[in-house]
Amino acid sequence: MIVTGGASGIGLATAKRLGSEGARVVLADFNQANLDKAVPEVRAAGAPDVLPSLCNVADEAQVAATVQATLDKFGRLDVVVNNAGLMQFKPLEELTGADWLRILNVDLLGAFYFTKQAFLHMKPGGAVVNVASIHAIATEALVAPYAAAKAAMLSLTRSAAIEGGPKGIRSNAVLPGAVDTPMLWDNPNVKSGVEKINPSDVGKPEDIAAAIAYLASDDAAFVQGTELRVDGGRLDHL
Repeated sequence: MIVTGGASGIGLATAKRLGSEGARVVLADFNQANLDKAVPEVRAAGAPDVLPSLCNVADEAQVAATVQATLDKFGRLDVVVNNAGLMQFKPLEELTGADWLRILNVDLLGAFYFTKQAFLHMKPGGAVVNVASIHAIATEALVAPYAAAKAAMLSLTRSAAIEGGPKGIRSNAVLPGAVDTPMLWDNPNVKSGVEKINPSDVGKPEDIAAAIAYLASDDAAFVQGTELRVDGGRLDHL
């Protein structure tokens, strides 16, 4: 299995969870230092084998190389978790085309590139799990490109479910809410108090990993094209 953004946060928690269940894990991440720290952690969690892959998911050639390295080492690809993401905070009137493309290239096209590779190489029974966000449904100021990318990711999930069905490949998405990661606490809306965070609304990366593990498993064999909120009910009162 491949986890993008797998060296920290939700990605690392997912790699540990699936590794503990016997998955051979490929950590795809653009940060070499984080990869170096994450590999022994995933092994310690019980993964029988871990392959680090330095990968910028916005670069289709690097994505293809990561998938080929996976096939070369493990001989198969059963699960892809598209977790890598970027968030930027700017008013709409200050955003540039380059700002939009920077976010879309990672948060949307990165998921597309890995989904494409999954369709090219997965056998029936494979699964793609996309890590979207409740920002795809209800959002706030200053994060327009991120929210748009996550909404588009849900559409990509549906399209992949339709086209993947005949191939025996499932495609589903999780929508995390507020999760205890740097992306939450570095949010200037949170720092300024514009966005109020109730401690009861903040989940752990492991909470999201558990949902991802379910969607990646045979227990979800009849789950296709779903959007699973994992937000502690936050979206109910945003």
